[in-house]
Amino acid sequence: MRRPVRRTLLGGLAALPLAACAPEGHAAPPPHAPDRPLKSFARFPVGCAVTAERLADPADAALIARHFSQLTPEWEMKMEYILQDDGTFRFDAPDAIAGFAHEHGLRLFGHNLVWYAQNPVAFRRLDGKPKAFADAYRNYILAVAGRYAGQAVGWDVVNEAVAEDGNGLRACLWSRNLGQIDYIRRAFDHAHEADPTAVLFINDYNLESLPKKRASFVRLVEKLLQAGAPVGGVGTQTHIDAGLEPGALRRTLGDLADFGLPIHVSELDISLNRAGPAWRSRAGLAEAQLRLAEEAAEAFSTLAANQRFAFTLWGLKDGQSWLRSPKENRHPPWDAPLAFDDAGRRKPVFDALAAGFAGQPT
Repeated sequence: MRRPVRRTLLGGLAALPLAACAPEGHAAPPPHAPDRPLKSFARFPVGCAVTAERLADPADAALIARHFSQLTPEWEMKMEYILQDDGTFRFDAPDAIAGFAHEHGLRLFGHNLVWYAQNPVAFRRLDGKPKAFADAYRNYILAVAGRYAGQAVGWDVVNEAVAEDGNGLRACLWSRNLGQIDYIRRAFDHAHEADPTAVLFINDYNLESLPKKRASFVRLVEKLLQAGAPVGGVGTQTHIDAGLEPGALRRTLGDLADFGLPIHVSELDISLNRAGPAWRSRAGLAEAQLRLAEEAAEAFSTLAANQRFAFTLWGLKDGQSWLRSPKENRHPPWDAPLAFDDAGRRKPVFDALAAGFAGQPT
């Protein structure tokens, strides 16, 4: 059952006039934060998405260990990396990330076990063979989640199950062979079997910008809980752009908080380049980016203490972001969605996050 939605603060924000998000505002920048690790401003884990390659770079490794308290493998714990065409498993890079986390006293968060976008050959061969498919599905989840049992504090068990436009759930290889809801429920059951201590999350994106998708996500979580699935937390990726209206982040976290479960802001970045055409200047975009970074940090910080699972940035430096890949950003202006610039220097986004974290209650 969901608790009544808290609307006092959220309602006030929703009522703000559209002028509050005008592209050419001139809000004061956040104060320059003291020279401390980013994680030191928060009373909850602050995470970073990483790769084994970046952890092998001494400069990047030092920045990550200094500023963050939790690591999420950006790619190398996904099925596409681990599961080989012949059905064998590859654990070299995820083991390296887990080893770095252990060595530096950082939490490890597993990402992810099942994702509609990755359909390895080993499973495609079993398409239309329900019994063999279900057995392989269970065995894969047991092998991967079980390997990091006792170290991984949580997992994104199922990633991006809701349809892009918010109209119901995605059709995919998993749903075709195991059922639309059943593939999700089974994944949670198998992950819990592999590691009963890990907090198991369902994770999705565009929950802030598409209320219809957020509503579908909420209905999915309700169905899973009613079916007895061991869903332990909800993840909102928070890949947003600087044009997101003020208050949308607060409303999203408020709605998700009604489950009473831990919440993970799981993949935060704030794109400048993806904002709409109304934004006429880079300076206006940068100001809006800072407002959103502070809003995200402050809104998360005001959740109940037992619901603040972690606040994770999707990458360390701007130049390493997926938003700077050739597919996303082929020519200038280069996107700058993270807290550190290409050279690893902290940016005003760092200060905005620190200010938002510092505004949390004791």
